[in-house]
This record gives sequence, structure tokens and C-alpha cells, in this order.
Amino acid sequence: MYLYEQPPPSRRLATVAFVLLLHVATVYALVMGLAQQAVDVLHPPIETLLLDEIEPPAAPPPPMLPPPPLPQLAMPTPPDISLPEIHVRQPAPSPVLSSVRVSSSAIVPVTHEKAPGPAAVVRALPAPVRVSPHVEVGKNCIVPDYPAASKAAGEAGTVALRFLVDTDGRVVESQVETSSGFPRLDEAGRAALSLCQFTAGTVDGRPERSWTRLRYVWKIR
Repeated sequence: MYLYEQPPPSRRLATVAFVLLLHVATVYALVMGLAQQAVDVLHPPIETLLLDEIEPPAAPPPPMLPPPPLPQLAMPTPPDISLPEIHVRQPAPSPVLSSVRVSSSAIVPVTHEKAPGPAAVVRALPAPVRVSPHVEVGKNCIVPDYPAASKAAGEAGTVALRFLVDTDGRVVESQVETSSGFPRLDEAGRAALSLCQFTAGTVDGRPERSWTRLRYVWKIR
């Protein structure tokens, strides 16, 4: 009967360690070899060069041709025109009136007298006499009433009015020439004085439609 002797524990540990080391070396060799192959398989980076597009040179402009010569025009020769001769007849000299010889010692000259013409008469026409229309306020018309609002506000002033008076003395148109500063007073004066009966203006004594002016003073009393 054979007996199997087991190796000591230290020897077993050395054997296991050797096996493990061998596996690690094998794995390391495989990894390093595959990595080297992977590096060899990778291609180097591709470099790209950007080239500017070169434009073709511009064609030279066509040569300038000289302008064609101007045609020479022949100047026309003027036709020969012969002018007829004009003869001007000189008037016969008028007879000169000379002195009449009466005797050897007396000479009587002949004189020409001009007949007297009518005298020019210039008469200056007199300027027409004009008389403007006029009126007496308070006699031929009523005095304008003071507006209550203007009196309460203390409004006062002088208004200048223009009236167109017809031949019968009636007012046909009225205007405010210069304001008193208060339109309410201007309108009150114009409306009241337009009802006045004027004495019509005249030209050389004849009645005529004409303009006249009045000034009315508004004063609070």
C-alpha cells in the first residue's frame, strides 16, 4: 500500500503565487499587445488646407479708336449781284426873294408877315365842394345804453365808428374802425348810432352817398 505525502503548506503557497503571477503576466502581455495594435490601426489626423479662390485677371479694355475726321464743308461762294444805279434828281432851287430896286438910291426890302392865330384860352375848373354827413347825437337819435355787464365790470373807453349814409340820411352800412378795447361796448355803440338820422353829404350842393366817422366815449358816471 502506497502512502501519498502532501507537500508542506509553504510550498503550496509558492505554487499558487507562481500560477497567479503567470496569469497576470499573460494578461498584461495580451493587453499591451492589443493596445499597440489599436494604436497602429488608427490613422493619422487628416489635415485640410483652405485655398483662396484665385480670380482670373480682368480682360484689358478695348483700345480707344480715334474719332472719325470731320467732313470739310466747302463754303458757298456768294452770287454776284449787280445793284442798279439810282440817280437822284436834285430839286430845283427855290427862287430867292430879293430886294426890289425902285431907284438907284432907294431899296425897299420885301418882308413876310405871319397871320396872327387864335389865342389859347386855359381855364382852371374849380374843385367840387364836398360836405360830409353829420348828425347830432341825442337830437336825431337816442344815446346808446351802457351795457349792464360792462358797467359792472368797469369797462370804459372810446370807440371810433364809420357809417355809410345814403342820400336820404339813413345809414346803410356801419363798421368799427378803432375798438375801445371791449367788444361789448363796440357793438352797443355801433347798433345804437346806426339808427340815427343823418344829414346827407353833398357835392356842390347835391346829396350824395358818402362815408362819415363818429367817436363815442363810454365813461362810467
